[in-house]
Amino acid sequence: MKTSTKTYLRILGLGAVAGMRAMAAPALLSHLLVKSPAGELNFSRLHYLQLPKVANGLKLAAGAEVLGDKMPFTPNRTVPAQLGARILSGAMAGATVALANKQNKFGGFLLGGLAAAAATYVFFSLRKKLVQTTGWPDTTIALMEDTLALAGGYAIAKG
Repeated sequence: MKTSTKTYLRILGLGAVAGMRAMAAPALLSHLLVKSPAGELNFSRLHYLQLPKVANGLKLAAGAEVLGDKMPFTPNRTVPAQLGARILSGAMAGATVALANKQNKFGGFLLGGLAAAAATYVFFSLRKKLVQTTGWPDTTIALMEDTLALAGGYAIAKG
């Protein structure tokens, strides 16, 4: 597979992860960039993602999001603030992956953001439909989504 194709598939995948859990995509990406820094990021505005303290902070935020998602007072992911956070997360992850792989960071930004927006609605609808059809509690379906976002996101971010 061509390098650029693989890069853009990773961007789409991380955008989808951001649509499921906003903080998961940057947390996974930062975790891996600390272990294996990308020289292309060193002099960019995204260099901070390679810092251990940033990676730890993002992991903490991702963990809090996973817990917060199960709370009854948490708003739907489709409300403007939640949707915006997911789009920005996917866009940032997309720009980072693009730049680290010597691709157009603006294209990565747009593709990651669009993937996050689409995935937000797809996984929101899928979760509601699974709760309706299976009769399982929303928390059970949410835990399955967490697993998909984190395990799938790790595999995608790792490339």
